[in-house]
Amino acid sequence: MDIKRVTSGILGFPIVALILLIGNKYVVDIALAIIAVFAIDEYFNAVSKVSKPVRWIGYLSCASIALIHVIKAEELNLVITVSVPTVIMLLFAQIIITEMKTNFKDIAYTFIGIFYVVFFIMFVAFINGMPNGKIYIWYALIAAWGTDVSAYIIGKRFGKHKFSSISPKKTIEGAIAGVIGSTLLALAYTYVANVYWDMNISYLYVLGMEVILSLVGQIGDFSASAIKRYVDIKDYSNLIPGHGGMLDRIDSLIFLAPFAYALLSMM
Repeated sequence: MDIKRVTSGILGFPIVALILLIGNKYVVDIALAIIAVFAIDEYFNAVSKVSKPVRWIGYLSCASIALIHVIKAEELNLVITVSVPTVIMLLFAQIIITEMKTNFKDIAYTFIGIFYVVFFIMFVAFINGMPNGKIYIWYALIAAWGTDVSAYIIGKRFGKHKFSSISPKKTIEGAIAGVIGSTLLALAYTYVANVYWDMNISYLYVLGMEVILSLVGQIGDFSASAIKRYVDIKDYSNLIPGHGGMLDRIDSLIFLAPFAYALLSMM
């Protein structure tokens, strides 16, 4: 077992828990904006091997996460809607200003990074800001990290059948264990929420939701691996010992966050 991986996971979890439990939504938004800066910087460093990303627009877009709950709720949808064409406009303006020194491929990689990292991380903030958000946010975290831990432990010990050449160490046994392990953790968490926090959450709904989120999260993991394989790197950085970079650690979470927000909104 990777001691560095286990140690950094054990040390990192209390920090995340403290921010989510004690910090108000503005503190969480700022923390997520900082995380987004680290993650998109790692993404830009990776794709710099095949393009010249427009970094300043990416970094600037991260600041928008810190403003999610500063903007009035009734105006937020309009702001988000306008932000997408605004980013595209700025990217094409970069091409014009630099007289094609920045080209279409550069802005395409940049836009994918902004959408993949910044826009997806926004949904973590949206979940946290929901009514009962401090309770609901853990369903997303359990789906991501519960899957990761269960798949790692079982896959390491019992995995025999390789899942995909995109990520050779992952196995079918690990993937199945990830779904089962995260779902069981989510059901146990639901019991605590219902009994001790007077919630009335359907166990059947949670079961279906966690299976979906676990599967989506695993696709997110493979998606991040596909980018790394394309640019021929092992990890996005060495920021977190045993885990690689920030993006290596949150790839599943940010990928499933929009789906988690939709499913939790209907719960």
